[in-house]
Amino acid sequence: MRGGRSALVLTVSDGVAAGAREDASGAAVAERLVTLGLLVERAVVPDDRTAIEAALVAAADRHALVVTTGGTGLTPRDVTPQATLAVVDYEVPGFAEAMRADGRTRTPLAILSRAVVGVRGRTLVLNLPGSPRGAVESLAAVEPVLGHALDTLAGPFDHAGWPGGDAGRG
Repeated sequence: MRGGRSALVLTVSDGVAAGAREDASGAAVAERLVTLGLLVERAVVPDDRTAIEAALVAAADRHALVVTTGGTGLTPRDVTPQATLAVVDYEVPGFAEAMRADGRTRTPLAILSRAVVGVRGRTLVLNLPGSPRGAVESLAAVEPVLGHALDTLAGPFDHAGWPGGDAGRG
């Protein structure tokens, strides 16, 4: 990935926000993004849809990539996907499909993830699970195309330089 791009890792957790739990997932995801060449900031919000939406909107104004960790399960407090869908301009379903498919190679529980991925403006918003291992493995599943996605969003809007790409298409 090109250097100088910034990302926000947003941990969605009541426990972390209250100071009752360590943010292991956010730390692991941030560490991985740094190794990919991104400048990383971190933030924490509770499992509150309004707070998540506000954090996503603010982050999309400042960062090329916003990665959430947590809040993608089945409980009533897991509202990260709803908050994400409320603020993105459009979804990029292949990312979430790839993460779930890769996760299923390790655990059947991966199908329970409701993670979504979308674009707000020129920012990619990516939901990851709340467990450190699940978050890093899900991120790894999309790393091969993450740089190209960010390049595409940054513009110019062509596919020059991508294997099989054709400037002027799509």
